[in-house]
Amino acid sequence: CGASNVSFGLPNRHIVTGTFLSMAIGAGMTSAIMNPLHAEVKAAVMGADVLMGNDENCAAWISQHRDPGAEGSGRSARRNRRRNTAS
Repeated sequence: CGASNVSFGLPNRHIVTGTFLSMAIGAGMTSAIMNPLHAEVKAAVMGADVLMGNDENCAAWISQHRDPGAEGSGRSARRNRRRNTAS
């Protein structure tokens, strides 16, 4: 499937392409020729994977969209901070 062909010549075509891909994934499509560098298209495909159950435990979605400040803010960060200040 050449995904961008459906939106050729349209304004904001990446949104149309992303919507098309989401619908195609819902209908059973498993692969497409697309540009993964367009944020709208990538987000639509990742969202479709979550909703279709293709992204187990939403792991890919969470790792892509997690707040950067949340990384390392758990118990291990406190433990490492204590060790670093004791030296």
